Amino acid sequence: MKRSSTFVLALAALFATSAAPVRASYSVLIHGGTIYDGSGGAPYVGDVGLKGDKIVYVGPHAPGRATRVIDATGKAVSPGFINMLSWAVESLIVDGRGMSDTYQGVTLEVFGEGDSMGPLTPRMKQLALKREGDIKYPIKWTTLGQYLQYLQNKGVTPNVASFVGATTVRVHELGEKDVDPTPAQLTRMRALVRQAMKEGALGVGSALIYSPATYAETPELTALVSEAGKCGGMYISHMRSEGNKLLEAIDELVKISRDSGAPAEIYHFKQAGKPNWGKLDAAIAKVNAARASGQRISANMYTYTAGATGLDATMPPWVQSGGLEAWENRLKDPAVRARLIREMRTPSNDWENLLLLSGGPQNVLLVAFKNPKLKPLTGKTLAEVAKMRGKSPEETAMDLVVEDDSRVGTVYFIMNEDNLKREVALPWMSFGSDEASPAPEGVFLKSQSHPRAYGNVARLLGHYVRDEHATTLQDAVRRLTSLPASNIRIRQRGSLKPGYYADVVVFDPATIQDHSTYPKPDQLATGVNDVFINGVQVLSNGKHTGAKPGRFVHGPGWTGWPGGGACH
Repeated sequence: MKRSSTFVLALAALFATSAAPVRASYSVLIHGGTIYDGSGGAPYVGDVGLKGDKIVYVGPHAPGRATRVIDATGKAVSPGFINMLSWAVESLIVDGRGMSDTYQGVTLEVFGEGDSMGPLTPRMKQLALKREGDIKYPIKWTTLGQYLQYLQNKGVTPNVASFVGATTVRVHELGEKDVDPTPAQLTRMRALVRQAMKEGALGVGSALIYSPATYAETPELTALVSEAGKCGGMYISHMRSEGNKLLEAIDELVKISRDSGAPAEIYHFKQAGKPNWGKLDAAIAKVNAARASGQRISANMYTYTAGATGLDATMPPWVQSGGLEAWENRLKDPAVRARLIREMRTPSNDWENLLLLSGGPQNVLLVAFKNPKLKPLTGKTLAEVAKMRGKSPEETAMDLVVEDDSRVGTVYFIMNEDNLKREVALPWMSFGSDEASPAPEGVFLKSQSHPRAYGNVARLLGHYVRDEHATTLQDAVRRLTSLPASNIRIRQRGSLKPGYYADVVVFDPATIQDHSTYPKPDQLATGVNDVFINGVQVLSNGKHTGAKPGRFVHGPGWTGWPGGGACH
């Protein structure tokens, strides 16, 4: 009797086990897509399995079952794209969805081109609040790390990371005047960089054509970058010239990298102004020579022939010393104005004159005013406004700065299409929009953006890869994903690999397309079907889900890593 009942119980247990449902191996299975894993290798048809916030399977056929299956047949499946130059620092505060970039498959926004959102002094906070444009927000942080954590806590769709701005560090200790730091001030500036690195910054960013950044000399920059280098970080720079002294500026960047021990990257690699278009071969040769000597030098770019900045780029640095308010006061002085007109009309290698490099005021588009009375001028050229007012373009630029109480958002047509097509194929080139991540609604419609805000990645994959065959899709994906991830030394992102965070994009290479134009920029890209960030779906069938799973992505010096950061 005992043996019989034991046998029955065993059979019952076996039946119960076999009848129980098999537990799902994946929270999401992306099935049957063409996998571009970020390595640049040949794509293949297969599956990507996600579980929680991680990738757990990448291969030809996933074993096990999934809670949800996404059919990616005929689509490309890739790691999430990294925007190496993002200005979404304010747009994400008012709209955390990051619409323009999410619709292009961007899963990480990298900030810090010269200016960063910390560290701030009380005076810096006061000035920032006074100078806010259409987007208004309280400043609830002091350090850069606190700002990035603020975004995560608030809720944003993309992941976020940042360089600490060399300009921000300089203003923290020296203000906005054209002065050199004392040894004691430089020591404090270095300490600010080191602290930012320990908080998770990626390195030091500079933007050297702008005041007060342009006042920083090479030794000052080298000192700051050396602190980033000690923490595994890099130097990234809008160089001192992208025009008449482009080659000398590359030499300075390479020297700072060599002397500091940190790798370096060139922001928006370009040759500004027709007289400089022929310098592309020499510029590429300088980067290749540095790389051949063992230095880690790279670059990023946007996929358009126009840049965008402000009317400050039409005027020499001396008139801007002391900041916006001091600049505006000088512009009201007739003697200063007379001198400025002469200098704005005279070619010079001493400063970056985008009015001349663009070819004239007809190639300068006014896109962002803060004064409601000036907003009707949005979308007009500087030449058109000058004619309307019966003044010279130079005088008109000065008047607009004073009237708007800002540098005025401006687009400059300065680059060459043939050069651009060559640049998108360079093996060390990644991509950055140099723009915010707006939505075609609300506060964002009060000004215009550059089309790159809505189309930088889509234009690369649609126009340059599919239509122009300027580079292969697998290499473009590599340079949107694993290349920038390795350059900035972030962990477990940028590739489709088990154990990596589940930042994944499903898109259609045959249909991905930018629609944004200069006259009508506020148009979302199409052709990206599904986007996952940290395992959460943020784009589904080409529509934003409203999810905001973005995280503060820390750099190599972060003290929160197991065993501490890389600082030594």
